[in-house]
Amino acid sequence: MLLTSSSSSLLQLPPLKSLKISSPFLNGSSSIHLLKKPSSSLTQLNPSPPSFLPPIRAMKSMQGRVVCAASDKTVAVEVVRLAPHPKYKRRVRKKKKYQAHDPENQFKVGDYVQLDKCRPISKTKTFIAVAVAARNTPKPKEVVPQDLGLPMESQQVE
Repeated sequence: MLLTSSSSSLLQLPPLKSLKISSPFLNGSSSIHLLKKPSSSLTQLNPSPPSFLPPIRAMKSMQGRVVCAASDKTVAVEVVRLAPHPKYKRRVRKKKKYQAHDPENQFKVGDYVQLDKCRPISKTKTFIAVAVAARNTPKPKEVVPQDLGLPMESQQVE
C-alpha cells in the first residue's frame, strides 16, 4: 500500500495553464473552406468540353468474322487489324480471337459481327456480338422503270 500511495502522489501534477493551445482546427471547429486547395486565377473551376465535339468513347467497338459457334450462347470472333511491322515498317495483318456473348445463338460460322464492350460475363467474355451487314456484298440496284412514257428514237414516226 505504500507503493500505491506514493505513486498516486507522484502522478498528481499541477495543471499547466500557460500551455493553452488555440487553433481553429481543434475539435472540428474549422470551416471547410479553409481546408480546400488554393486556386489561382488561371485555373478554371469546371472546364466543359465544347458542344460541337462528339463524346469521347474509351473503348471503340470492333468488327470481325465468327470462326466458331459450337458453344451455347458464345461465339468466337476473329478480328483482323493492320499494324506496322516492328522492323520493316510494312503493314501486316494481325489476327486475334475474342469470345463474345450471343444470347439467341443467332450467329453461324462466317457471319460478320460487331463486338461491343460490356460487363464481364465470364472469365473470357466481355463483348456482346451485334449483327452487322456482311462485307463485300453487292448492294441491291434500284429498279428503273423500262417505260418512261416517251417513245425511243427507233420508234418515232416521221
